[in-house]
Amino acid sequence: MDLDSSSGFIIEFSDNSTDEPGSGDYRDFEEPCYGQENANFNRIFLPTIYSVIFLTGIIGNGLVIVVMGYQKKLRSMTDKYRLHLSVADLLFVITLPFWSVDAAIGWYFGNFLCKAVHVIYTVNLYGSVLILAFISLDRYLAIVHATNSQRPRKLLAEKVVYIGVWLPAVLLTVPDLIFARSSEAEGMYVCDRLYPHTIWQISFRFQHILVGLVLPGLIILTCYCIIISKLSHSKGHQKRKALKTTVILILAFFACWLPYYIGISIDTFIMLGVIKRRCDFETIVHKWISVTEAIAFFHCCLNPILYAFLGAKFKTSAQNALTSVSRGSSLKILSKGKRGGHSSVSTESESSSFHSS
Repeated sequence: MDLDSSSGFIIEFSDNSTDEPGSGDYRDFEEPCYGQENANFNRIFLPTIYSVIFLTGIIGNGLVIVVMGYQKKLRSMTDKYRLHLSVADLLFVITLPFWSVDAAIGWYFGNFLCKAVHVIYTVNLYGSVLILAFISLDRYLAIVHATNSQRPRKLLAEKVVYIGVWLPAVLLTVPDLIFARSSEAEGMYVCDRLYPHTIWQISFRFQHILVGLVLPGLIILTCYCIIISKLSHSKGHQKRKALKTTVILILAFFACWLPYYIGISIDTFIMLGVIKRRCDFETIVHKWISVTEAIAFFHCCLNPILYAFLGAKFKTSAQNALTSVSRGSSLKILSKGKRGGHSSVSTESESSSFHSS
């Protein structure tokens, strides 16, 4: 199971040691010993989990985007981050059906879609994690430096977020554009990055760990620990609620992502020879990676709950948006029987909904 693209599907590597692309990508000295057992496991496990994540992610993040669209008065800076995050998570989950089919029966979508899906996947995987770091910075400024934080928060939310999130996320797709391709292995088509040498894979693996966990994780942990320290000296129900929500955000992020990154770190050390290679241990590690990767993907389903639904303002906006939609549907039916009734009531409906948001 090759995890450089974090796609969770099976690659059978050749045991020769030429320098041609794809000929010795993983362990040139010895044929992988975990392939078939993990392939059978992933064929059932991954499509099932990915389908659940796809459905819940589409519904949750789609609802956030719809509600934000109904907020015609401009959203707050926090709302802008929520919108960025939901767009990233939504585009991320859209790629999961492709990985589900690939894990079950192989890649049948051609070389162009192989590169395209990898690029979309990478942009939004890194984008969503980096946005979480920006959200933690925004919360830090809003709570710890409440009196003079408006200008830097606005700068972060409206300008720096594109340079600090989307630009590096796009640049990190270069390996996908160069190395991702569809190829045939033992009568089965696969889609993955095929590197000319193992050192390339190790280098990009460390990049994945650094950008995907270490840097955003340090920012999130530092900001939220300072926030907790600040709130712990405050009194009142709202302060306690904010403290509880902050702890939940930290625990959710690390509970979802840390086990997966521990798995790929151990696998990288095996590749480097730091940890002795044993077939039984390696099989366990790769199965661990498959399971924890799926758990990590659940974070994109949790994001709408953690960063939107926990907020009272968002819940009110969601109720208003859904009420507006339901009233609009009812008024369309009534307008067939009563000419002219739709206009006055609809205007009142929209006015009451959007003023309350």
